[in-house]
Amino acid sequence: MALRYGLFIWLLFWGGMELCYSQPLWQGGDHHSMPSKPPLVVECLESQLVVSVSKDLFGTGKLIRPADLTLGPDGCEPLVSTDMDDVVRFEVGLHECGNRVQVTEDALVYSTFLIHKPRPAGNLSILRTNFAEVPIMCRFPRSGNVSSQAILPTWVPFKTTVSSEEKLVFSLHLMEENWSAKKRSPTFQLGDTAHLQAEVHTGSHVPLRLFVDHCVATPTPDRNASPYHTIVDFNGCLVDGLSEASSAFKAPRPGPETLQFTVDVFHFANDSRNMVYITCHLKVTPADRIPDELNKACSFSKSSNSWSPVEGTADICQCCNKGSCGIPGRSRRLVGQWHKSVPRSRRHVTEAADVTVGPLIFLGRASDHGVEGSTSSFTSVMLGLGLAMAVSLTLATIVLGLARRRQAASHPVMCPVYASQ
Repeated sequence: MALRYGLFIWLLFWGGMELCYSQPLWQGGDHHSMPSKPPLVVECLESQLVVSVSKDLFGTGKLIRPADLTLGPDGCEPLVSTDMDDVVRFEVGLHECGNRVQVTEDALVYSTFLIHKPRPAGNLSILRTNFAEVPIMCRFPRSGNVSSQAILPTWVPFKTTVSSEEKLVFSLHLMEENWSAKKRSPTFQLGDTAHLQAEVHTGSHVPLRLFVDHCVATPTPDRNASPYHTIVDFNGCLVDGLSEASSAFKAPRPGPETLQFTVDVFHFANDSRNMVYITCHLKVTPADRIPDELNKACSFSKSSNSWSPVEGTADICQCCNKGSCGIPGRSRRLVGQWHKSVPRSRRHVTEAADVTVGPLIFLGRASDHGVEGSTSSFTSVMLGLGLAMAVSLTLATIVLGLARRRQAASHPVMCPVYASQ
């Protein structure tokens, strides 16, 4: 009876190495004993697949040729071997040779196959071994680590990303003169100074340092409205202090996540609204990062006629004189240059944000207000005195009239009566 030999090997690995033996099936004839060495050994490593194939793959004593073996859909060839070697080796990456990867609920599965495709030797047209396809599978549990080294994921889950962003909340507030609390009233007089505090709430985030990159004042909440006045420009230069104003950043900071600055109040000429909105672009850097030209807080001192930073070396402020810091020819005032953000009641949840505070309402000049107040007080006093005198005279007249009536009632008048004769 003719001998029929069938081969099927299925390799299943749970993050480790398993050995697979060929399963010869005989129908008729004597049963050969199992080979002393495994015909096929597969190692599933952290990033590599190693396949060792015995040249006596079928256990019949008929050796296969290395050139007849390939691995995977791409047909990867084995490593170079000599005639003296009794094993043919493949060493490939888990993602190479067209290997397939599948993610299940509890495992990461890589699958491929080994192909033995014999070809006639020399000028012969006969074959002494069979075609064989051996499925290979490496299965790694998702609940653990397959090595002693830490795994660095190349992606961040969506929920993790949202949670991380939600920990950064930017804010900009008007403060009282002593910086102890938020200002309760948004009203100012010309000649006053507005105290502004920018802040980022980091939650459990790594320590961060806050910077005011750019600030512009407009008569409406629209930061691109006209007229406008630039307060901070060129990545942290408080340019409002170059004019007759004394606007400046406060140094030192209360903390790396907070930045305070003052602005001499003003109003727009030929604008009857007497209201101003201030929009600032806030951003953060790691707290241990040294401030530079793109991340700084610089104020101008008229006494020394120079720029000085809140922290860092003085040379980072030199670009404020040039009117360009970091990126030549870039104006943050141009429409479209502002970073896009969605307002959330002066609170924003990103790594940088545009935050608006306002309106700042101006009542007029302080000196004019004082004169108006004095005149008003004097007029009020005189009016009060006049009313008091009028009331007094009215009461006196009423009392006098009542007194005369009472007197007439107590002393009746007797009229003489004459009789005619």
